[in-house]
Amino acid sequence: MNASRARARFSELRRQDGPVSAAELDEIWAALDTVRPEEILGEWKGSGFDTGHPVNGRLDQVGWYGKSFVTVKDVKPLICQDDNGELYSNIVLGKGEASLWTVEFRGESTATMVYDGQPVFDHFKRVDESTLMGIMNGKNVPADGPFFYFLLDRVG
Repeated sequence: MNASRARARFSELRRQDGPVSAAELDEIWAALDTVRPEEILGEWKGSGFDTGHPVNGRLDQVGWYGKSFVTVKDVKPLICQDDNGELYSNIVLGKGEASLWTVEFRGESTATMVYDGQPVFDHFKRVDESTLMGIMNGKNVPADGPFFYFLLDRVG
C-alpha cells in the first residue's frame, strides 16, 4: 500500500461504525511517514479504532478528550472532559504525565510519547498535517500485539 492509498483508507476507516481490522491498520501504519516530536507540539483531540482491544471504550468512560504536547518534556497524555465540559489532565489514570522521544518501533524511528509513571508508549505517524495515527504499546504487550490504535486531530 502506498502512502496516498493509506491516507485515503485511513480517512474511510475513521468514519466507519463498528469494528476495524488491526491487520488493515498495520498496513496503513507501515505506509505512513514518521514524525519528529517537535512537529507535533500542540493540542490534539483523540479517538480510538474499534479493534476489540481491551482499551476500546474505556477511554470514553473517563471522558478522554485527547492529548496536549506542550513541549517535548511536558506532555499531558490523558486530557479528559469533566461533567461540566472542562478539560483537565487526568494524572491519576495516567499515573503522572509524559514526555516525547524519538523511539524505534517496527524498524522506524518516530515520535513516541513515554508515560512517566507506567511502562506505556504511544508511537505516532503522520496521516497529514493535522492528523496523527497512534499505536499504544507497552512492557506487557507482546511484540505482535494486540495494540490499541487511535487517531489525533490537531485542535485549532
